[in-house]
Amino acid sequence: MAEINVVPYIDVTLVLLIIFMITAPLIQSGVDVDLPQAEAKNISLEDMPNPVIITITKTGEFFIDLGNGEDDEPVTAAEVLILTQAVRKNKPATQVYIRGDKEVQYGKVVTVMAALKNAGVPNVGLMTENF
Repeated sequence: MAEINVVPYIDVTLVLLIIFMITAPLIQSGVDVDLPQAEAKNISLEDMPNPVIITITKTGEFFIDLGNGEDDEPVTAAEVLILTQAVRKNKPATQVYIRGDKEVQYGKVVTVMAALKNAGVPNVGLMTENF
């Protein structure tokens, strides 16, 4: 009986393995991308019925405006969640925005966004200045 010669198959497999081992790190490296610049449409606060605005200062303090224009007293992160949930319980369509200082740590803003998401706020907007 004739046997199948598998040596050429092994050679091809090893060559492919070497090619994949060489190209895999190249694919995982970062790619320089020029992101498009876009101007967002300005949203007037008068158009929205009393949004909740959470302000994060560069020192990491939280202030919350529950739609009444008052955010004089600093609050804790837990109070932000409790107050936001209370407002949304009475008015589920209330929009929530985060107004973070440009020098605040990115992780602080993301932590607040994640906590709001876990508290049942489906959409959180970020406020910026016009440029």
